[in-house]
Amino acid sequence: MSNAWKFLAAGLLVLGAVVALAAPVPFDYYVLSLSWAPAFCAQPGTAGSNPAECALGKNTGFVVHGLWPEASQGKSPESCGPAKPVAKAVVNFILPYMPSPSLIQHEWAIHGTCSGLKPADYFANVLQARSAVQFPVQFAALEETAMESPGLVESQFAESNPAFPGGAFRVACRNGALTEMRVCFDRELKPQVCTPSVGECTASSIAILPPR
Repeated sequence: MSNAWKFLAAGLLVLGAVVALAAPVPFDYYVLSLSWAPAFCAQPGTAGSNPAECALGKNTGFVVHGLWPEASQGKSPESCGPAKPVAKAVVNFILPYMPSPSLIQHEWAIHGTCSGLKPADYFANVLQARSAVQFPVQFAALEETAMESPGLVESQFAESNPAFPGGAFRVACRNGALTEMRVCFDRELKPQVCTPSVGECTASSIAILPPR
C-alpha cells in the first residue's frame, strides 16, 4: 500500500467512511468518469468561472467528474432521493480530486443518492476508484493538440493498467474532441468490462487538447 493511499484511508476513516447502507435502487456496477480538463476549460465562459481547474499554469489533465451507479441494460438510476448538502469536511477532503464544491454537491445529488451509501462512504469509493487508475504517460507529456483514434486511447489506458480487463475503458467525445475517460468497476470496486450502456465515442479520430 502506498503512503498516499495510507493517508487517504486514514482520512476517510476519520470521516466515518466505512459503513454502507442498503441500495435504494438496483444497479449493476459503477462507472468512474474522468473528465479531460483541457476540453472542459475550452468551452466558452468556463475557464473564468472554474479557476481551480482551468487557470493558466494549473496544467490540469484528468479530474474526477463522478462515480456513477450503472445499469447493464436500460436507463441507469439518477436522483434517487432527497440530497442534503455534503458536509464541509467531506467536500474539503475530495476537492483535490473534484476541484469544484458545486460539482461535488451535484454528483452527490444525481449519482451518490443512488449508491445506497452515506456521503462519506460514497466519496470514499470515489477516491478508491480514482486511486486504482494510472494515466498513460502520453497525457502528461502532451504539449500540443494530438489527433488519436478512440481505440488507441483506450489501448493506452489498458497498457497503463495491466490488471484491468481491456474492455474496462471507454472514451467519450464531443465535437470531435476527447472529453472524458470512463472506467468500469463492479460494486466491490474491482475493475470490470463495460457494457454498451456506458456508451463510446464513435469518431474515427479525436483531438486531445493539451493542458493549460
